[in-house]
Amino acid sequence: MLFLRFLFFLIAVGALACAAGVLLYDVYLAFELSRLLQRRPRAAQQPVAEREAPALAAPPSRPAGPRRAIRWISAAKFSVIAAVSALLGMSIVVVPDGDAGVRISQISGVEPGTLYPGVHFIAPLFTRVELYDVRDRVFATAAGEGPREYRELLRVEAREGLSVGVGVTVRYRIDPSRLDYIQENLPEPLDEQIVGPVVTSTFRSLAPNYVVRDVFSTKREEFRERAAQMITKRLGDDAIVVKEVLLRKVELPAEFAKGLEGLLMKEQEDDRTSVDAEIEQKRVKIAESQAEAAKIHAEGDAQARVIQAKAEADAMQYTLPLKQKQIEQSRLEAEARKEATLKNSEAEAAAKVKNAEAEAQAKVIDSKAEQERRNLLADADANRIRVTSRAESEKLQLEAAALKANPLLIQKIVAERLSDKIQIMMVPTDGKFFFPNDVLRGMTTEDEPRAGNSK
Repeated sequence: MLFLRFLFFLIAVGALACAAGVLLYDVYLAFELSRLLQRRPRAAQQPVAEREAPALAAPPSRPAGPRRAIRWISAAKFSVIAAVSALLGMSIVVVPDGDAGVRISQISGVEPGTLYPGVHFIAPLFTRVELYDVRDRVFATAAGEGPREYRELLRVEAREGLSVGVGVTVRYRIDPSRLDYIQENLPEPLDEQIVGPVVTSTFRSLAPNYVVRDVFSTKREEFRERAAQMITKRLGDDAIVVKEVLLRKVELPAEFAKGLEGLLMKEQEDDRTSVDAEIEQKRVKIAESQAEAAKIHAEGDAQARVIQAKAEADAMQYTLPLKQKQIEQSRLEAEARKEATLKNSEAEAAAKVKNAEAEAQAKVIDSKAEQERRNLLADADANRIRVTSRAESEKLQLEAAALKANPLLIQKIVAERLSDKIQIMMVPTDGKFFFPNDVLRGMTTEDEPRAGNSK
């Protein structure tokens, strides 16, 4: 239907364009033809001199009407086609989804009935359609003056006269079946003219019946329900269906909020004290029940022990002879163990004495062996010293004899012993002024008297 309506409007525009084109074209041709026809007779009647001279006379008069007929009938036909197409297109009304319409007659006013989404036909030029959005709408008020609270601020006064900020959200929709009533009686827009004033006045009329604390905590739901009932009833009379009324936020005055906070803290402390007292009472009851249970358990144990003692006493009458035999056997076993223990202790004492004597003898033998070892070591050391001294004496005699036979060995020995300190040694060739020669002479002079004495 949308395509058909567009097609009708397109045909109307095309027909109007054709009618205007035909008229304009015919007028243009008639004007051009008249101009040509007027120019030819003037050129034929004037002489040559007059043709060359400038024309001072008045121009000839034009014919009374156009020489070419204008096609008025064709233009009228195109106009009729355009009008009929436009009327057909205007008679088709398409209501989109989410909307509803109401017919308004230029003669009788608003017509009853609702045009729901779809295609509808109306009488063009006499009837028009007013569309309404019948989807859910939301009306919201702000509770505070923060940067995000861009909606209308709703302030109500409680019973104490304190100003309380209330954040309210109302979800509603227009009743499609009563669009004619809305069109005839209600102003537009409905949000500002109807819903807003009703919601605001309702909350402001109910708030003085409650104290601030009730609105904030205990009777908050009751306050919301009563407001929702009143708003639903008042807006329902105006063909507005209220689906939900929400009380989002309640903003208390600053001083009252501080006082309420302190009061709540005290109440919490009282509640905590009462809870602690209840816990203590429960603990006492639990202790009493535990004591009672322990008492019952002890009485049961005592009764069980009495019964067990009676049973044991009855059993002892039969088991006493057996017990006596067991006692006798235990006594005999104890005596046997005692005798065995005595014998074992005596044997252990004798063994300990023998071990002590053996250890003493071993110590004596060890001491004697140590003394002999020490004596042998002393003899060996003395013998080693004698042998060593004798060997050294013989070594000295041999060295003396060698030095006597070869005096230059002294220089060699001295040079070897001083080689790490003296790098170059200069000795006179004749052997004078060299201290080893003096030493050797001293030694020879000493040895000669010894040799004479020995002889």
